[in-house]
Order: sequence, then C-alpha cells, then structure tokens
Amino acid sequence: MTATTDGGPGTPTHRTPSASSASEPEPVPAGDTEAAAQRAVQRAADHLLARQHPDGWWKGDLETNVTMDAEDLLLREFLGIRDEQVTAASARWIRSQQREDGAWPTFHGGPGDLSATIEAYVALRLAGDDPAEAHMALAAKWSRGEGGVAASRVFTRIWLALFGWWDWDDLPEMPPEVIFLPKWMPLNIYSFGCWARQTIVPLTVVGAHRPVHPAPFGIDELHLDPGRPNPKQRRKSITSWDGVFQRLDQVLHAYRRFSPRMVRRSAMNACARWIIERQEADGCWGGIQPPAVYSVMALHLLGYDLDHPVVKAGLDSLDRFAVWPEDGVRMIEACQSPVWDTCLATIALADAGIGADHPALVKAADWMLGEQITRPGDWSVQRPRLAPGGWAFEFHNDNYPDVDDTAEVVLALRRIDHPDRARLDSAIDKAVRWNVGMQSRNGAWGAFDADNTSPFPNRLPFCDFGEVIDPPSADVTAHVVEMLAALGLEHDGHTRRGIDWLLGEQEDSGAWFGRWGVNYIYGTGSAVPALAAAGLGPDHPAIRRAVDWLHQVQNADGGWGEDLRSYSDQEWAGRGHSTASQTAWALMALLAAGERDTASVERGVRWLTDTQLEDGSWDEPYFTGTGFPRDFSINYHLYRMVFPLTALGRYARAEPFGAGHPAAPSGGSAVTAPSTGASGSGMSSTSTTIPSTGKGA
Repeated sequence: MTATTDGGPGTPTHRTPSASSASEPEPVPAGDTEAAAQRAVQRAADHLLARQHPDGWWKGDLETNVTMDAEDLLLREFLGIRDEQVTAASARWIRSQQREDGAWPTFHGGPGDLSATIEAYVALRLAGDDPAEAHMALAAKWSRGEGGVAASRVFTRIWLALFGWWDWDDLPEMPPEVIFLPKWMPLNIYSFGCWARQTIVPLTVVGAHRPVHPAPFGIDELHLDPGRPNPKQRRKSITSWDGVFQRLDQVLHAYRRFSPRMVRRSAMNACARWIIERQEADGCWGGIQPPAVYSVMALHLLGYDLDHPVVKAGLDSLDRFAVWPEDGVRMIEACQSPVWDTCLATIALADAGIGADHPALVKAADWMLGEQITRPGDWSVQRPRLAPGGWAFEFHNDNYPDVDDTAEVVLALRRIDHPDRARLDSAIDKAVRWNVGMQSRNGAWGAFDADNTSPFPNRLPFCDFGEVIDPPSADVTAHVVEMLAALGLEHDGHTRRGIDWLLGEQEDSGAWFGRWGVNYIYGTGSAVPALAAAGLGPDHPAIRRAVDWLHQVQNADGGWGEDLRSYSDQEWAGRGHSTASQTAWALMALLAAGERDTASVERGVRWLTDTQLEDGSWDEPYFTGTGFPRDFSINYHLYRMVFPLTALGRYARAEPFGAGHPAAPSGGSAVTAPSTGASGSGMSSTSTTIPSTGKGA
C-alpha cells in the first residue's frame, strides 16, 4: 500500500520565495550550467528517440485514478464477463494506490476522495477482499466519516444503483428525450462539452431502463445508517439557480411516470443511432474510456447482444485501455494520447537541435500527416460551413479533433524538412484554416467546440462529475496564437483578437489560469511564449508581471511546482513540490521573456540537470495534467521527458521560441488565414493595437 499524505497549503515546507524573487535578478556566469544543459539535452534526446514506435509515434502512459479500474470491473460484472485474472491484476493496482488513512486520492499526494474510495472498495469486494481485512475496514471507516454513500457523487451512485445498492428514484433524472432538443434550446446535447455529451447520451438510455443486476454482496458498512441509506436532499430556495434546477429535476421525475411509450421508444432509438454513428474505427467512442463503457452498456440494454459487431468492437476497444506497469498489475487509462505526445516529442527533439531532416522527425511527420481528420464531426454543429483539417488527441477519434492538438501539430510540422513539402504545406494550410474558423465570438478558443459557454449544463443535479462545458481557455488560446505567430500571421486580425483576450484574462498576480494543465504555471508557461512570439516585448507590462510572478513562486531548490489543489484554493497557486514538467513550463516562459541570463533561469536549469536520471529521463510521480479542474487529474508519463527537453534545448541553443522561429524551415508554407470565420460569424481580419495593460483594462 502506497503511503500518501495531504497537508495544508504550507506543505511543501521546502518552498520559500527565493532570492531571485526580485523583478530584475542579477546575471550569473553561465558556463558550467550551459555545459550541464548540453549534456542533459543529449541524454534526454537519445532516450526519447529510443522510445519512438517503428510507425513514427510516441505515447506515454496516461495515469488518472482508480475509478477507471473500478468501473471497468463493475462493467464486466454487470455484463457477466468478469474473469478472475483481470480482476486480480486490477485489484493489485487499486490496492497499491490506497493511502495510509484508508482512502483513495484522485492524484498523487492528494487528499482522499469519497467517490473514488467507495468505487475502489466495491471493486476490491468483487476481487474477494474481506470487509474485515485491515485495509478494507479502514476504507469503510473513512468513507462513513465523510458522509458515506449518500454524500458521494451522482455517477458513483449510478454504478451502485446498477447492483441494487442505491435506489434509482434517488438519482437525478436525465431523460433520453433530450436527444430531440434543437440546438437553439438550452440543455440540448450540443450545449454540453463533447466528452460530456458522449457520456450523457448513453446514460439517458441506462437511466430510462433502470437495470438492477443482482448484487453479489451488501455494502451496509459504507452507509452512515444502513436502515436509511438514502436521505432526502434538502429543498433549496426557488430564488436560487440550484433551487430552480432541483425543481426541474422533480418535473423530470414526474415526466418519467407519464411519458408516452412511443415517444420514449423513439427517443431511445434516436440515442442508439447517435451512439452507433459516433463509434470510431477501433470500436471506441471519442477515444476515451467512460463513453465507451456507457455506450456498450446502453446498447446492450437496448437489445444488442455481446456478440453483436458494434458491442463486440466496443468491448475489444476497452481492453486496449489496459496497460501493465509491472507483471501481474493492470491499470486502465482513461484515454490515450499518441498525437499529443508525438507532436510534443517532435517539438522537443527539434528544439534540442536534432536535424530538421532527421529520419525520426520525418517518420513522425508522416504518421501525423496520416492522422489529419478530413471529415466533419460534432464541431460542425456550430461551424457548419467550416472545412475540416484538425487533429485529435488519440489514435482513432475522427468525430472530435481539438484545437489544442491541431495548433501543436502545426508547430511540430513546420519544424520538419519533409521530402513531400507540398503535402506538408497543404496539411498545415487546412489545419490553420480550421483552427481559425473555430475561434469563439469573444476572440478566444476552446478545445473541441466554438462558443460552448452555456451556463446551464453545469447546474444540472445530474452533472456533478466535473466540467461539462468547453469554454475558451488561456492555454488553448495561447497555443493558437503561438501557431499563428510562428507562421508569420501575428498581425492577422484573428491573432490580435486572441492576444486581446489573453491580456484581458491575466490574473492580478500576473499569472494565467491553466485549464488543461496544472495550473497557473501551465497557463503562464503557455501564454508568455505565445505573446512574446506575437510581438510583445520583454518590457511589456503583461510580460513583466508574469515574469515577476514566476520569480516569486520559484521553489528554494530551484525548480517550480504547483499542486492540483490550486484549482480550489488560491493558497496553492504556484506552490507545490518541484516537478520536471512544471519547471520546464516556467523556464519556457522566462526564456521567451528574455530572462535567459538571470539567476532564476540558471537555478531552474540546474534543477533539471541535477535531477535527470541515468537513462536521460526524469522521475515525476506528481500529476501535472488536467482533465476537469478540481475533479479529474492526469499524470502524462511523457510530460516528464518532452517539456524538460524542450526547455533545456531552447536554453542550450539560445533559441527562446524554439527551432526556426519566426520563419518556417526552408521552403516553408505560405499560409493565409481566412478573413472571416467559416461559420459566418463576421470575425474581422483588420489589425488592432496591442493594449499595454492586463486584466481589468
């Protein structure tokens, strides 16, 4: 059992503002540091090159939390296909993640999480662990101390309802008829983020059927009062949004009893068609595990047997989410990230000085070019006249390319001297046009959809499992701005509107919020290089404020780190144990801001060179990736390689924006951004003046 603890905001006690916190740190001799950086770059590049797949891609493990493993076992139990070998291997992984107090966290070193603990406990009961065993009794006691099953999230209680451990009547209602709502109505399925709609549509079918698989055991020990396990929720005021949606849920419960059978049957058939139409070539849905789990379950409840080609392909896809970190131990990935990992690895190697025509980079380019998506997906609901051209995160996910991957793939491709230049230029041109067309009305970019900003989905009682909308974010917007600037489009109107938005989003501290990485260090490490690449000089007030903040939050050991609790508690902003990836993000920002010869950069570089392992990699148990802020965290196992190599390469080569900036490689593509959004939103291409103030200007 792994011992982990959670402290208060002062818990990394080693971190204090360093002597380099002043806004103008003194220069330091760089000779020894530069030599150490060169050696580290060579070792890291060799290590990364050795990890490339023969087909040209890279992929590190994507570690989340044990709810993935628990729900995989519960699905197999529900379908009657659970086998003892898989169960035992999964149980070993689940046990290894338990804290000393009996709970399970959702990220390394984090506090215990009630829902994760309940799901892990039930999964271990399936594996044969006795409630009287010390680790199980401790988990049950901890769960009761946190309120028991009744205090867990909706999705946990849905899983328990599938086995009769919770009453379906005591769950929020989400009817399948939601599939019929037109896109102009609130709470239609396209007002949810793509990951949420892929999960909600099949769950409406599951909720309509309300199946109960005979429970193999009871879980009274997880309830505060086993005789009254389902306490009624306190009624909230009708004058509050929570009260409004609470009453809406009561209306939906009443509708369930009186809904016309023909309408309900039609709705469930429409949901089935929607699900099947979005199944990917590999049998999965959206390249992520949760929608695949619920889609298989929904189709099976609708009468598709387990040997049906659609269901069988779905089940086969779930097996591909399993990785075996050691013999006899099985961990489930929530997702797989080959496109993201490959473009980041390509950027890292190019910025480290690997030749633009190196066979590994050319092979990576060939693979990425083959992954470009050339057909419309759900994003076209908001942008019906926009031509496709993006990249997705995963191996197979043609329905949901994302703006972030597309921007980084373009930044990678433009670093490569590819023998078929016309093919590469054409791919970049399509990608830039697609990304620009996905700009939201406010001038910024979200990840998967444009203008996905409805305030209503997050208020539904059903939606307590994390962020369910996809509004624009600083990190995604910064990556698009950086891409456009690298292609010489820094004066294009779309770029300027993105810059304006970024400047308006800067926090009072000088940092930027990181939606898809942890957190303010990631947001700042994305925004500063983008703004500097687009022409904001080192003396621009926004850049200076960001630099000052990075100096202030540098750890005493020279690195940077930030705990995931910063999403809920500002005391954690920029504070946490030093990590390789977060130190690299801070260094990338400081280098872009012209801080190469400062003490902060020298100490950060030395932290990376001193902590590098013999094989050229870095150790990073801490989670620095974000799925949903506050609710779902990610440890990308390749982050500990690609970002340090990128930062050290830029430092060692004195190229603060990476290889070849601002011009594309020889014979680079000539890309013209469209003058209007393909949706007809009327986005102007005229240049604007860059304001000199940040948030609240």
